[in-house]
Amino acid sequence: MYHRIVATKIRRTFADMSAGKPQSLASAMAPTFTYRFYGDHALSGERHTLDALRRWAERGARLIPDPRFRVDEVIVTGPPWATRVATRVSVSAELPGGSRYENVFMQFMHLRWAKITEVRTLEDTAVLERALDTVAASGVAEAHAAPISD
Repeated sequence: MYHRIVATKIRRTFADMSAGKPQSLASAMAPTFTYRFYGDHALSGERHTLDALRRWAERGARLIPDPRFRVDEVIVTGPPWATRVATRVSVSAELPGGSRYENVFMQFMHLRWAKITEVRTLEDTAVLERALDTVAASGVAEAHAAPISD
């Protein structure tokens, strides 16, 4: 039952993000956490504070507006004090000039008492970097900015 509740909460968080409610991610985080998005681009980096996570989510919304997340798979294992979650998520959005961003990412999470203590996000960075190049070419220099890390 606990695993089903966690999977539902993960799916709901992605649905909220698709609905333009990034604060849902912040409310899922434990007081102490690590959020790592792999790569070397404007959305990569490692964050440990809600302020940095908020700034990162706001940047993501500016660079890839109105993303749609589809949770393809959620795997939950472990007890409430040491839960592990793996996800496979598809993301899509319209880019400047009418082109589409379509990608898939995997996340590995650790939770303690249903709060996220660690997230590791692995996305096809070649596809993401091409999308960021498209955004930068439309005049949004932030698409090539340094990662937000703390």
